[in-house]
Amino acid sequence: MSFVNIGFGNIINSNKIVSMITSDSAPAKRIVSNAKETGNIIDATQGRRTRCVIICDDHVVLSALMPDTIANRIIDNSLKEELDYDA
Repeated sequence: MSFVNIGFGNIINSNKIVSMITSDSAPAKRIVSNAKETGNIIDATQGRRTRCVIICDDHVVLSALMPDTIANRIIDNSLKEELDYDA
């Protein structure tokens, strides 16, 4: 199990992430709206502008970081795990 920091001390399991999309598109807004209606949303923006909608197995997480920033953190974490495993 590996975790990734999605900003402001909020951490999620990166193995549960299905996709990450920017919050500007109409489909992203529909996903967020539907998740709010069903209660499957987690707002991890700390009151800041939502820049990333993270779609997980059973819920939707909002983050104030850009999707590419989170993706880079996931890649960095996986590389560190590989190096630790090899050592």
